Amino acid sequence: MNRLGRQTIVFKNKPRVVGSYTVVGPKEGRGNFAKFFDKILEDDLFGEKSYEAAESKMLKFAITEAIKNANIDKTQIDALFAGDLMNQIISSSFAARKLEIPYFGLFGACSTMAESLIMGSCYVDGGFARYAACATGSHFSSAEKQFRYPLELGTQRPPTSQWTVTGTGCTILGNDDSAGIFVECATIGKVVDWDVTDANNMGAAMAPAAMSTLKAHFEDTGRTADDYDLILTGDLGKLGSEILMDLMEYNGYKLGSNYNDCGQMIFNNTQKTFMGGSGCGCGASILNSYVYSRMNKGMLKNVLFIATGALMSTLSSQQGNSIPAIAHAVSIKFGGK
Repeated sequence: MNRLGRQTIVFKNKPRVVGSYTVVGPKEGRGNFAKFFDKILEDDLFGEKSYEAAESKMLKFAITEAIKNANIDKTQIDALFAGDLMNQIISSSFAARKLEIPYFGLFGACSTMAESLIMGSCYVDGGFARYAACATGSHFSSAEKQFRYPLELGTQRPPTSQWTVTGTGCTILGNDDSAGIFVECATIGKVVDWDVTDANNMGAAMAPAAMSTLKAHFEDTGRTADDYDLILTGDLGKLGSEILMDLMEYNGYKLGSNYNDCGQMIFNNTQKTFMGGSGCGCGASILNSYVYSRMNKGMLKNVLFIATGALMSTLSSQQGNSIPAIAHAVSIKFGGK
């Protein structure tokens, strides 16, 4: 079996990253990674009548352009793995209905980019697909009104809140040995719930899940943080990142300067996002732009991407339920056949 320990799977055929693409909103385009994003919208409605329709259009656009970047035809994509934060993952499903690609709808909340990479890698590695598209996205205006308050209320945001990223990202995986980036292995997370009930404090809810998965990855592989050029969580934000570092040190694993978080990185200090970014599009946009760019230039060779998700519904936290969370880790490397 292609396994290491209890939670880690190994991809012996090394599925390759043959194409990628990102689309982000205007606010994200004014942040720290503008030069890396493929497309920055001037208007976050993207020519649509609703933010939900805009989110779906962004996702479809990212998938289509990623396929073009891979220099293949849409008919060569044997499986699309995608999901989002909307009820019944309508952004992904509505995009898929126009793409005519065999489709798996995923829900891992903000962990969906890692989840889609794992599923796509399994399909390509096992010979079930020539190419697989792995995608996700989020939109500030659609997610905020669904999970918190209508935007028109102008509700004051608490200091622990993060800013849902308007962004999408897509990775195309295949078995093309000429591509330098490949998925080596993945550690599948368990659902972790430490009784956090505050929907405005996602970092605190998700950090224990990130700790659980990262600890399992180290135990299964025998590695330490020093074995990676970059350990990158998806969207814990500033507070969640600090909690994760404390939890890891308590468990005997110290995260050093090679650790960072997409939510902490994506916006600059003048943008007043409090604890930074969040949402499916946070990790997806950074991975599919900045990370892959640095890897293709040989500046990063070993990256551990850990996307984290809060598995709550629009009503569960309002009814007093705690927020269960999940995190999946994907080891991505550069070089070698």
